[in-house]
Amino acid sequence: MLFPKKVKHRKTQRGKTRGRATRGTTLTFGSYGLKSLDTAWLSSKQIEAARRAITHYLQRGGKVWIRVFPDKPQTRKGTEVPMGGGKGNVEFYVAPVEPGRVLFELEGVNEKIAQEALRKAAFKLPIKTTFIKKD
Repeated sequence: MLFPKKVKHRKTQRGKTRGRATRGTTLTFGSYGLKSLDTAWLSSKQIEAARRAITHYLQRGGKVWIRVFPDKPQTRKGTEVPMGGGKGNVEFYVAPVEPGRVLFELEGVNEKIAQEALRKAAFKLPIKTTFIKKD
């Protein structure tokens, strides 16, 4: 699963995700892509599940780019721990995603196969997405 090798601060505050994405909104590497329509935090498990769905459908054909990386730590306190006692330990990492962000890109397959592969990946994600292609 994806997580950063090194972080400046081990624990971060949650913050707010507002507005639309300003970076990563166009296809850069491939001809087809999966674009986000919602705001969410994608966990590394969700990203990996979507990647596996794409590569399984493509059967080692084409090339896949993952355009999001989970670098925001999420903490959890243990079960049945009373209130107080500080912030919990880092459990997993998430990638903040805004509407308009390209999540995955594909190259080297025809449009019909790419559309089906990205549709299967979209089922693994907790957000609404749309299929895009290069003009």
